[in-house]
Amino acid sequence: MSISPPYLKKGDKVAITCPAKKLPAPMTDAIALLESWGLEVVIGETVSASYHQFAGDDDLRARDMQRFLDDDSIKAIIAARGGYGTIRMIDKLDFTHFAQHPKWLVGFSDITVLHTHIYANYGIQTIHGQMPVNIKDGSATSLETLRKSLFGEELNYEFNSHADNRPGEAKGELIGGNLSLLVAVSGSVSDYDYDGKILFIEDVGEYLYAIDRMLYHLKRAHKLKNLAGLVVGGFTDVKDNDIPFGQTVEQIIMSIVQEYTYPVCFDFPAGHIPDNRALIFGKKVSLSVNQHFTSIKPI
Repeated sequence: MSISPPYLKKGDKVAITCPAKKLPAPMTDAIALLESWGLEVVIGETVSASYHQFAGDDDLRARDMQRFLDDDSIKAIIAARGGYGTIRMIDKLDFTHFAQHPKWLVGFSDITVLHTHIYANYGIQTIHGQMPVNIKDGSATSLETLRKSLFGEELNYEFNSHADNRPGEAKGELIGGNLSLLVAVSGSVSDYDYDGKILFIEDVGEYLYAIDRMLYHLKRAHKLKNLAGLVVGGFTDVKDNDIPFGQTVEQIIMSIVQEYTYPVCFDFPAGHIPDNRALIFGKKVSLSVNQHFTSIKPI
């Protein structure tokens, strides 16, 4: 049974830190949005830091995150952006205090490393959702789902089924994140136990052959065999070689999981898209996929 951190209430402090790539611009829109929700925003040192492509060197990024992990006045930690870099500093972090006093951690993409590590080692729920760098372009719906997830309001999703879906019913704790990062942490102390879980995956800017290869890695590592269900979010800006790969993302995925019987749904509105709706990793949900509609609801 996973652990849910305390939900937020008006007046709570939240922190913005940058564990990966440096920011291109100030977080004005994000701060205004969070303040409009009645929250007090604390800005980490990394938000204005720069070290090559990173938001400060590995030690600085780890120190900034550690400060907020250990500060009980901070009720949620929001990663300012993804990019690359979280995996470089994850092992510098001490989660001892955090494990005893959980708080919400928010982010997606490169922040998958934190989602996997926290759930795998401490069984604590985290939020896969919009980050400050995306706030300006994020859909109103996606931002509202982030607010709901932070304040403990129920997230019920129902949307039209994709033609390539595989119907079925499933229940299980929701895990996942960016496919590239799931493969990057595979076999490490940050790796998920996939058995009995509903897996969410998304990615951006990858070649079709690379998506195929990463999924085969998960399959050969016995990650896909005993899933309860599979939820596929946005696979955006997908590239192909001069000689075409010959399959779409949907065809790649279905060919790799064709021998299994669990439900599969495509085009869930989450990932590197404006309508990136919040998901609570570690939370038990029901997945229902039929010819007309797909739903994901908390249990």
